[in-house]
Amino acid sequence: MNIKSSQSLVEDALKSIKTLNSSEVKRLLEKDEITLIDVRDIREIWKEGTIENSKHIPRGMLEFWLDPESTYYQANKIKEVKKMVLFCALGLRSALAAKSLMDMGFNNVAHVDGGFDALKKSGLKIISKAKK
Repeated sequence: MNIKSSQSLVEDALKSIKTLNSSEVKRLLEKDEITLIDVRDIREIWKEGTIENSKHIPRGMLEFWLDPESTYYQANKIKEVKKMVLFCALGLRSALAAKSLMDMGFNNVAHVDGGFDALKKSGLKIISKAKK
């Protein structure tokens, strides 16, 4: 069986999406120009925390929560649609997620190179999320 590797999927996605580095994201957040979206699994967030004021939309639900025709649609997740900047742990899942949103028709989307690790190093405030 000849399948396309996950790495080649990410490489293809990176060719068609906007990628921001952590210092660009920090500057845009300070100017309140973006909505930062954490696509990591909730267990990662419980373990490591997340960026203050980011929204959590799990990678597995992203397309469903943002599709007005889906029974899972979450209108309250993105009230005022600014530029959506997605991040995961290192930047692989968020690249695929950004590509998927672009395929859906969103054009105000980007992802963070280096993901949560890069954002932490840039000095953005990390908050913890307790298990519910």
